[in-house]
Amino acid sequence: MKIGCMKNLELERYMMEQNNQTDGSAMPATILFVDDEANILSSLKRLFRPSGYRIFTAESGAAGLEIMAQESVDMVISDMRMPEMNGAQFLEKVRENWPDTVRILLTGYADIGSTIEAINKGQIYRYISKPWEDNDITITVRQALERRELEREKARLEELTRVQNEELKELNANLENKVRERTEELRQAMLDLQAAHEKLKKGFMASLRAFSSLIEMRGGGVLSGHAKRVGEYMRKLIPLLQISAELRQDLIFATLLKDLGKMSLPDRMLAKPFCALDTEEMEQFVKHPIRGQAALMSLEQLENAGKIIRHQHEQFNRNGYPDHLGGADIPLGARILAVVSDYDALQLGMLLPKRYSPAEAIAYLVASRGRRYDPNVVDAFVKALDVPPTAKIIERDSKLGASLLKVGMTITRDLMTKDGLLLLSRGYVLDEKKIDLLCGYEKSTEDKLDIYVQVD
Repeated sequence: MKIGCMKNLELERYMMEQNNQTDGSAMPATILFVDDEANILSSLKRLFRPSGYRIFTAESGAAGLEIMAQESVDMVISDMRMPEMNGAQFLEKVRENWPDTVRILLTGYADIGSTIEAINKGQIYRYISKPWEDNDITITVRQALERRELEREKARLEELTRVQNEELKELNANLENKVRERTEELRQAMLDLQAAHEKLKKGFMASLRAFSSLIEMRGGGVLSGHAKRVGEYMRKLIPLLQISAELRQDLIFATLLKDLGKMSLPDRMLAKPFCALDTEEMEQFVKHPIRGQAALMSLEQLENAGKIIRHQHEQFNRNGYPDHLGGADIPLGARILAVVSDYDALQLGMLLPKRYSPAEAIAYLVASRGRRYDPNVVDAFVKALDVPPTAKIIERDSKLGASLLKVGMTITRDLMTKDGLLLLSRGYVLDEKKIDLLCGYEKSTEDKLDIYVQVD
C-alpha cells in the first residue's frame, strides 16, 4: 500500500506540473485527504477535483506525513478513526511540523472525547461529521482556504510593512546624514565663495589703487599721495553724513580715479594750478571729467563712480563745469568729493598758486559754502576735521577793470564771463601775461569783466 501510494503521489504531482506548464496559471491550493477507507478517499477526490485543487490522498497517518514532507500542502482533511495513528495524533504532528497548514477532522462516531483531543492537540480549524453534506464540506473547505490565503496575505503585508519600515528607517537615517553632509558641503561652498569674492574684491581694489598711483606719477609727481589723502579725509567725513553703503563704495572708487581724465593732458598742464592755465589750456582741462567718465563706461560696477567723477567740478551756484549743474542737481557724491578734494588741492597749490595751510583751506571752504560748495557738506567736513579756520584770508577787495590791474594783485572772487566760463579762480596772483590776456579779452569781446582784487 505504501508503494502504491508513492506511485500515486508522483503521478499526480507530475500531472499537476504539466498542467501548470501548459496554462501558465498560478499554483492552485493543495489538499491532502487521509483516511483508511479507500472508498472515502475516492468520494472526496471526485467531489473536489472539479474545483481545480491539487489533491493528494493517504490511507494512513504515516503515509500522510511522508506526503507532507515532500509537498507544500495547504489543507489536511483527516479521518478520526484510523489504525496505528488516529486523526488527533496525526493532526497534532501536522501542527508541530507544518503549523500554517489548515487542519480539518472527519469524525464518524459520537466520541466527544476524541474530538476534544483533536481540537486541543491538533488545534483543528473545524470538524465535520460523517456522513457529510457535499455542499457543506465544499463551502467549509473553500472558506478555510480563503481564510488561510487572507492570513498569508496579511502575514505577507505585515512582513512587507516591517521590511519597508526598516528600509524607511534606514533611509531616513541615511537621508539625515546626507542632508547634514550636503548642508556642510553647501556651507563650505558658501565660505569658499565668500573667500573668493573677498579675494576678488581685494584684488579689484588693489588694481584701482595701483592705477591711481600711475595717474599720480604724471606731472612731475605733483599729484603724489593726493588720492590717498582725499580717501582718508573721506573716511572721517562719511560717518557724519546720512548716505547709503552703495554711495560710500562709489565715493571710494571715484576718489581713486577722480583724475583719470587728466591722463590725456600734457605734463606741463598738470604741473600748473588751475588758475594759471591760459584760455586754450583751460578749454582742454575742463574736458577731463568727461573723459574720465567715458573711460569707465564699459565697467558696470564703476558706472555711478563715473557720474561722480564727471560732476566733481560743478559748483553750487552753477558756475562749474562741464554741465553747469547747481544745488541738488549735482549728484551728492560729486558735492562731497568736490569739498574733500579741493581741501587737499588748496594745500598742494593745485587749485590756486598759493599753498594754503589746513586752517586757511578750511577758511576758503567756509567762505565758499553756498556758492562753490554744498553748505551741508562743508559744515560736516569742518566738524569732521575739527580744524579751526583762519579768521579771514581776505580783508577787503575792490572791483577793477582789466586796464587797472597791476602785477602782484590777488583775485578775490572767481572771475567768470557772462557765459559762465571760469577765467580765473579766487586767489590767483596776477602776472603781466595774464593781465594782457584779460585786457585783450575785453577788447575783442566788448565784455567788461567784473574783476575783484585784494587791496591794502
